[in-house]
Amino acid sequence: MDLKQIEYFVCVAERRSFSGAAQILDVAQPTLSRQVRLLELELGQHLLYRNGRGAEPTEAGLRFLEHARALLTLAERAKEDLQTLRATPTGKVVVGLPPRIARVLTPPLVQAFRRGFPDASIAVAEGLSAQVREWLLAGRVDLALLYDPAPSPQLAYESLFREDLVLAAAADHQPPLPARVTVAQLGGYPLVLPSLPNAIRTLVESVCRAQGVRLKVAAEVDAVQTIVELAAQGDAYAILPRSAARGPAAEHALSLCDIESPRITNNLVLASARHRPATRLASATAQLIRQLKLSELFAPAG
Repeated sequence: MDLKQIEYFVCVAERRSFSGAAQILDVAQPTLSRQVRLLELELGQHLLYRNGRGAEPTEAGLRFLEHARALLTLAERAKEDLQTLRATPTGKVVVGLPPRIARVLTPPLVQAFRRGFPDASIAVAEGLSAQVREWLLAGRVDLALLYDPAPSPQLAYESLFREDLVLAAAADHQPPLPARVTVAQLGGYPLVLPSLPNAIRTLVESVCRAQGVRLKVAAEVDAVQTIVELAAQGDAYAILPRSAARGPAAEHALSLCDIESPRITNNLVLASARHRPATRLASATAQLIRQLKLSELFAPAG
């Protein structure tokens, strides 16, 4: 298959338009149509069909689209790998981060990256851990930081930072929180928690289920900052990583309570795909992340 034909097809399929794709690719529309048709003939399948609004991928086209993106990514990686023969890594690396991690980690990471690799570029893609994990499997990101990811033979994990989860409430809440509670006692608190498959929710549910504890979920909210605000207003209790309750998202004073018997500890890991060889730039970026001392960056304030 011709990579140029594949590139043309991907552009048309993503934009749902031959004319729009021709403009972006800077080729004549008849040329674009002809090359896509040659690809269809080679594959023996109709990949696109025209309608009054443009062009839509067929069932075969949607299936081939994922393969086409992967082929183009591999071709780009081949170019980057050859470029790494130079003394300084070049190319582009994409790092997937959960929002709470991105808010703290992005500034020092980008600063260190620019100092170390002035001829390269970095992009940060933000999403929930489950979403970022899918991006890593699909090749949309080169590296990812994930909270408590599900085991996968396709991914390699390296633990970077572990942190206790705590029970949080408004500082002036009555009655005040005790110094500590057991997991068995969590079922008595109305909680505001992220919805599944959020990593915190999955972890809390797993620990509580193992202890035979049924949680009382008053509200499901995915944004950590909003959860902190709800807890601070006294509307419900929250279970959060200690740094989230004392970090940038905590705009109001909270009272915190340790959870024990057992402790609930999340695990932040550096993840990479086993089936894709890392470029020199991706490996160097991973080393930068290891050197950033996450335990200090996420240490509770105060």
